[in-house]
Amino acid sequence: MFDASARPDKMPVLAREPGVRVWPVGSLLRAIADSLDARFNPVAVQGELTGFSRASSGHCYFSLKDEQGQIRCAMFRRAAALLDFAPRDGQLVELRGRLGVYEPRGELQLVVESMRQSGQGNLFEQFLALKAKLESEGLFETARKRQPPLLPRAIGVVTSLGAAALHDVVTALQRRVPHIPVVIYPSSVQGAQAAGELREALLTAYRRRAEDGVDVLLLVRGGGAMEDLWAFNDEQLARTIVASPVPVVSGVGHETDFTIADFCADLRAPTPTAAAELCAQPQSVWRGALGLALSRLQNGVDRQMQAHSQRLDWAASRVSRPSHLVTRQQARVARLAQELRHAMQSTLMHEGRRVQSLGNDFHREMASNLQRSRQLVERAQLRLKLLDPKLILQRGYAWLADLQGQAVNSVNKTHLGQPLRATLADGEVDLTVSAPRLI
Repeated sequence: MFDASARPDKMPVLAREPGVRVWPVGSLLRAIADSLDARFNPVAVQGELTGFSRASSGHCYFSLKDEQGQIRCAMFRRAAALLDFAPRDGQLVELRGRLGVYEPRGELQLVVESMRQSGQGNLFEQFLALKAKLESEGLFETARKRQPPLLPRAIGVVTSLGAAALHDVVTALQRRVPHIPVVIYPSSVQGAQAAGELREALLTAYRRRAEDGVDVLLLVRGGGAMEDLWAFNDEQLARTIVASPVPVVSGVGHETDFTIADFCADLRAPTPTAAAELCAQPQSVWRGALGLALSRLQNGVDRQMQAHSQRLDWAASRVSRPSHLVTRQQARVARLAQELRHAMQSTLMHEGRRVQSLGNDFHREMASNLQRSRQLVERAQLRLKLLDPKLILQRGYAWLADLQGQAVNSVNKTHLGQPLRATLADGEVDLTVSAPRLI
């Protein structure tokens, strides 16, 4: 028996069978690769693409499968650049390349040198057939699709509780709209039972719509191969999505993945995070919009107030202070009188030397000038008299002022018990405010 407590230097040595070669791992893998190369290469193989991805370096990695098995494949950038189509999961292709061993992992690998289409894979053919059927029934019509509400009361999420997509969605919603409740309707998102559970989760959300207040539903799952996403290509699930009473946003897989659920949903997002962002405007956007609206409203009110204030000031200057007009007219009369005196003096100076010779003509001219001047003075006096504030007072109006002589032209400028002075046509009256009232 082997004693586990024995010292390392006393460990037993297994006897080597005669004639058995002991290989280092690397040497064994290289020997296998040489045997494969000698027996099979070059090789051509047909199968269905699955797990296709293109690295940033330009290299492509995928598996080729059929009903009996699958093999890992690598297609390097030079060969991938010669492709005349875009490979995708589910396609049936024919590959030519060389079998080898990827030594770091000890895996059998087909290094692909060329690829061409060879019809469609079974899953992809089923996908296309169902897509054509539902499209002919009008389930994909753009006219029936709705936009998610800008401010939903609550957001529902249909996905697996253990999915990374749930974490991505909840994180995005918490960052952008932490005030909006999120309701989770759990379901598996992969496997034979997933399609039925997804339907039940959606129907639960429909039944509890009034109770939960959900105004939009997110149907989300992370990326994967076509068989991993196959639950979202279920016909009954598609019809359940179309029957939704609220908008459904589909965020299944990566940007290049498409499912029947994507075509039936009201809106498709390239990723689960993008689905959350489509129905959750960040708070900063709404704060900015409210701030802009408030600024425009304040500017509009200010402009209206300024315009009305100017109109009131102009009206007040014309109604409450008629003495300004009288002063202007008096100045004009004085100016006319001065012009008349200058005209008379000038006439006397220029005509003085001709008095003897002009005789009666001069007197007639002077009389005429005096008559015209008198008429000018009379008209000016009449206009001045018409502008006399006493005429306004004689019609029953009164000039109301406080004890400092400031005009009072508004009820808002008075208060209970305030002493005032009213100027009438024939004198002044002292008053006291008893009950100011607006009319």
